[in-house]
Amino acid sequence: MPPTSVVVKMENPNNFSLVQFNGEISEKGSKVKSTKQLAGLLILRLQRLASPVFNSIIILKQRAFFKRREQTRKTWKILSFLKIILILAFLTLLFEIYAHWKQWNLGHMIRPQEVTTIAHAAYLQWLSIRADYIAPALVYLSRFCIVLFLVQSIDRFVQCVGCFWIKCKGLKPVLPKKANSYYPMVLVQIPMCNEKEVYEQSISAACNLDWPRDRLLIQVLDDSNIKSVQILIRNEVNRWKQRGINIIYRHRFLRTGYKAGNLNSAMSCDYVRNYEFVALFDADFQPNPDFLKQTVPHFKDNPQLGLVQARWSFVNKDENLLTRLQNINLAFHFEVEQQVNGIFLNFFGFNGTAGVWRITALEDSGGWLERTTVEDMDIAVRAHLRGWKFIFLNDVKVSCELPESYQAYKKQQHRWHSGPMQLFRLCLPTIITSKISAWKKMNLVFLFFLLRKLILPFYSFTLFCIILPLTMFIPEAELPIWVICYVPVFMSLLNILPAPKSFPFVIPYLMFENTMSVTKFNAMVSGLFQLGSSYEWVVTKKTGRSSDTNLLETGKMALEKSISESDIELGGEVEEKEEKINKKRNRIYRNELALACLLLTAAARSLLSAQGVHFYFLLFQGLSFLVVGLDLIGEQVV
Repeated sequence: MPPTSVVVKMENPNNFSLVQFNGEISEKGSKVKSTKQLAGLLILRLQRLASPVFNSIIILKQRAFFKRREQTRKTWKILSFLKIILILAFLTLLFEIYAHWKQWNLGHMIRPQEVTTIAHAAYLQWLSIRADYIAPALVYLSRFCIVLFLVQSIDRFVQCVGCFWIKCKGLKPVLPKKANSYYPMVLVQIPMCNEKEVYEQSISAACNLDWPRDRLLIQVLDDSNIKSVQILIRNEVNRWKQRGINIIYRHRFLRTGYKAGNLNSAMSCDYVRNYEFVALFDADFQPNPDFLKQTVPHFKDNPQLGLVQARWSFVNKDENLLTRLQNINLAFHFEVEQQVNGIFLNFFGFNGTAGVWRITALEDSGGWLERTTVEDMDIAVRAHLRGWKFIFLNDVKVSCELPESYQAYKKQQHRWHSGPMQLFRLCLPTIITSKISAWKKMNLVFLFFLLRKLILPFYSFTLFCIILPLTMFIPEAELPIWVICYVPVFMSLLNILPAPKSFPFVIPYLMFENTMSVTKFNAMVSGLFQLGSSYEWVVTKKTGRSSDTNLLETGKMALEKSISESDIELGGEVEEKEEKINKKRNRIYRNELALACLLLTAAARSLLSAQGVHFYFLLFQGLSFLVVGLDLIGEQVV
């Protein structure tokens, strides 16, 4: 019989989630069939009548859970802070230029009789205040940031040494004996939300996984709120189901908890208890057919293993300058950070996709929680505290996309840097009172959270974007050349080692990382103090680039045949509106522009002191902020 859409209420009342899925109608008789159809019709009508009530419930729940969002206007505004510094710097520059033009010699003691104007007296008073009060405070702050910079650089260097050791010794996870005959029950989950550009290739890749069909189930977890997209995804699922693939389409009418709520709702299904492992893929990920055969066998005869994480590879890493610079960062993240932590510590942050979890480990760790925007890191930390071990497979790669526009990348980075600070506040008491060793506690608190998630964006923004330009106006607190040149270039070279083809981009990479520090610092502060913007969740925009063009074209042709005319008419109005506004344009990013003006102002001031290296750094860093602030990097979006 053809599949019929049925609406049921999930057993978990905390989610307030109605779920739509595809089921099969029983063939016990026409009476039973008509009864079930009538019941389904009544449920649908009740759902329509009750939808305002459910919408009110979900709004109240979201307001209760994210109550701090209402305080957004009262929270930290980094732009206001930057404007104040910029205005003071600009006024000081004008004053310094006037003093230089008047040839007020600062190299000797000024006698009282030599002071002839009020401006001259005010300038001398400024010099006194600057030397006695402002400079000492700035010196102490700069020294503090330099210490943090050196500590973080040492950590980065030690990680690179660990990666070099792994390469030299050939260390990597080894499959257990007779792993080729190990075929446990595996559940594949593909959470998505309005993923019109990539749903075909992700579903197609999952359905082509090489695994016994009777031991594999694919869940397409659709949180889309655009009706036409829901229809497209549902029809794609039905097309694969007709080919004999064990695949289920699930849609929540009430989307709560974002991705964590979606996964939590899916794991509450009764049939999940029949499966031992769950593989997760975001909507733009395309695993190779042998992905499960390369990952799942590692669980054999290893009951303490909770997670096997694969590496990401990017189909659009050479698309533009923005994707090239992202590739440098992520290549270092996988090749060095995750591989070293996986080999020596059996722990790293779960990436949220391209990984396989033991379902027992998920349940033992408390399951998916909706308390932060980094549910993947949350479950990894809780599993680590429960004693579960992780394996990272650097040789197993899953294709995906990098954000091609600065807007999409900026929003992604904001979530990636605010979420860990939310999680740190929530997990700190649990980490301290847990039964894990003192070394593991120190690794979690100091290295995993503080050094790599808090200290890095703090010193990067404070030292290179605030202190350095201020030292041009307060020369008593001048930063040494090795702080602004030698060490940063050396660390950038270390970051580029996993992506050797990116060596020509070492200077743009250094400038861009400092440029992104304003976004990361703002996100870190928002997450640490639980400000309104820390709970923002925007789905990263995809372009739908595929690593296999023929596969994508074939999927499109088959899909066009399967969609009925009524479905096209239903989604036509939405698609027509999308085409009208689908014009690329540049955006303006005020934080970046404010910092560009500050740095260029400081560069102009450095000319008065003939500081060569400082001038060139401030000039190129200011131009980097200007390019990003005018949205001249990456693709432009609506």
